[in-house]
Amino acid sequence: MTSFEATVLADLSVLKNQMKLAIGDGTTGRIGQIEDRVLCHDQALQRMKGSAAAFGGFLTLLHVAIDFVAAKH
Repeated sequence: MTSFEATVLADLSVLKNQMKLAIGDGTTGRIGQIEDRVLCHDQALQRMKGSAAAFGGFLTLLHVAIDFVAAKH
């Protein structure tokens, strides 16, 4: 085997190990972990949107109540 072939095989082995790390070899690899983190972040973002909408609705009702009470006096 020539030195070129040895170099190519060594580089291929490194690439194969990096692909196993990135994709996973039967278990969740780094890409799967990133997908899980993005999903968790998306769920948290949706919760925050819902909380902001509920808080906005509460403030609206509070202002309506204040205007109602102020109009009676």
